[in-house]
Amino acid sequence: MAEALPLSELRIGQRMRLVRVAGGHRLRRRLLALGLNIGGEVEVVQRRGGGVVLARDGNRVALGAGVAHKLYGELIG
Repeated sequence: MAEALPLSELRIGQRMRLVRVAGGHRLRRRLLALGLNIGGEVEVVQRRGGGVVLARDGNRVALGAGVAHKLYGELIG
């Protein structure tokens, strides 16, 4: 198994599979509402300061720096 990295460290074009959320129930619920769940694959398509814009299943989701630091995943490819 690869080492889990925070989403905030990924570069544009990199893909990852989410493996951990370092947050509480409220954050997990919010992420689920946005279509982000453990085991899901995302791609970083844009970076804005510490925040990121992700692509998943044809949708784009913008996350702030605080949330990006709390999402961990394994690089794909």
